[in-house]
Amino acid sequence: MHSIKFDGGVYETHGELPAVGSRAPDVSLVNTSLHDVSLANWLGLRKILNIFPSIDTPVCARSVIVFDRLATRHEDIAALMISYDLPFAHARFLQQHSLTQVVGLSAIRHQGFGQNYGVQIVEGPLAGMFSRAVVVLDENNTVVHREQIADISDEPNYEAAYRALGITIDPDLLEDE
Repeated sequence: MHSIKFDGGVYETHGELPAVGSRAPDVSLVNTSLHDVSLANWLGLRKILNIFPSIDTPVCARSVIVFDRLATRHEDIAALMISYDLPFAHARFLQQHSLTQVVGLSAIRHQGFGQNYGVQIVEGPLAGMFSRAVVVLDENNTVVHREQIADISDEPNYEAAYRALGITIDPDLLEDE
């Protein structure tokens, strides 16, 4: 279990993020076209899994926008945005913000992702949702970086995620436009 902070409270998650060097558990998620997808859909690509509670919160929204901006320069990376939000919410958000580089994915149809990735919040007001985390995979789905964000109100370390893939990002891309 891992402890996370939210709105002044401390809450537990189920399990731990996959260990660096381990093979990532496969996923079964729903994309914005309502199709089931797995890691095999991005075979041969490096992957950044941005996991969060809800796309309709400011920090989650910003992380999706920033990852979209960062992904524009790296066609060999699949930027996967994962939450329990409905696929329609992901689609609306991507369209509303003209985001084309990230993939919105929902866990609504398949149980297990939150437990397998150690992000399922098990108590408190966000029980059942995902904590904020980033898991980076190489092209063979080996975990090369993981970050469980201790406080849900904090953004992920974008630079560390890309550094794990050997990429230095332009700091200007992290600034609000």
